[in-house]
Amino acid sequence: MKNIKSILLLRDLVDSYEAACKPICRSIKLSQTAFDILVFLTDHPEYDTAKDISKYRGIEPNKVSFNVERLVEEGYLERHSVPGDRRKVQLVCTKKVQAIMEQEREISEKFYSTVLDGMSEEDISKFEQYVQIICNNIKKLKHI
Repeated sequence: MKNIKSILLLRDLVDSYEAACKPICRSIKLSQTAFDILVFLTDHPEYDTAKDISKYRGIEPNKVSFNVERLVEEGYLERHSVPGDRRKVQLVCTKKVQAIMEQEREISEKFYSTVLDGMSEEDISKFEQYVQIICNNIKKLKHI
């Protein structure tokens, strides 16, 4: 696969997923970025700070800060101080997020089953292995 095709494929995947999530975002009146933050915190509760979201989800710190503020104001997130580190603030999803995540799971399952349609279980397993190899190689590149 040529480099540009790989980049376009990844961009198409992201754009298609965001399009699939638009109805949820509209119904709860949240931006895609705010929605992505909720999904990230739900899927990765061990990464529960604004800094973690920025680092691991790749969202610019100012956008994280703006959206976290809005999510707190609208009752989707709570801020908890971390004992022993007064500078660190843990972000915790409220019960209000549960119904949204149920909708996201349905959309996500449908999205991935459509994207992987026509692939055998063996093909999907190999694909997941290749993605893991690529992710590991990217981590190596970041340390060069």
